[in-house]
Amino acid sequence: MRDPRAELAERIAGEVALSEEPGATLRKWREEFDVTQTRLAEELDVSSSVVSDYESGRRENPGIRVVSRVVEALLTVDERRGGDRVRQHARVLSAGFDSDVVHDLREYETTVPLRRFRRAVDAESVVAGRGDDIAGHTVINSVEAIKRLSSEEFYRLYGQSTNRALVFTNVTRGESPLVALRVVTPTPSAVVLHGIGRDDATAGGAAGDAPGVPVIRTAGGVTRRVRR
Repeated sequence: MRDPRAELAERIAGEVALSEEPGATLRKWREEFDVTQTRLAEELDVSSSVVSDYESGRRENPGIRVVSRVVEALLTVDERRGGDRVRQHARVLSAGFDSDVVHDLREYETTVPLRRFRRAVDAESVVAGRGDDIAGHTVINSVEAIKRLSSEEFYRLYGQSTNRALVFTNVTRGESPLVALRVVTPTPSAVVLHGIGRDDATAGGAAGDAPGVPVIRTAGGVTRRVRR
């Protein structure tokens, strides 16, 4: 297996190179790594305004050398913090998924009460269910998962245990990811819908599509929150 750090560096650089707005893509990755413009500027030995200018498009598109330096700086900061982002990427790859489909797949050392998890992701209950606690979570791009994953691959979203929360991001209708779960047995301990309003979530027939499974919804930043 290739070095996860090298694979992640290659993925980020490739995404920036292919982007129509490379500065905005660099900003997305900086925020994904939870690195401020000031911290990144310190690592690059430039002023914060230089980083800001690249991200906003005020400077011409960054070349390969600039992108490589930024990527290396982000990975270095992550390494100094303990390497959480690289480990996250490695977990997803080891489970056999592309990281643009599955953003995170994690097992907890001990079970976590569902109410505590709900508070951590700043979510509200849409459908009550039987689950009381979870032993892990998987964060999934709902659009890409529905387009690309087979029923067998959906089952692999559970990792080591089905006692987990499946977190679907970028949901536009509450129905879609839950309908996909009909082909998966057993069902998860909880489902989180990210990016959808309460009315849409309840209108999607959530209770009927995942009977007995607690369904909760949250607005933004869910990937970062579940890492805490």
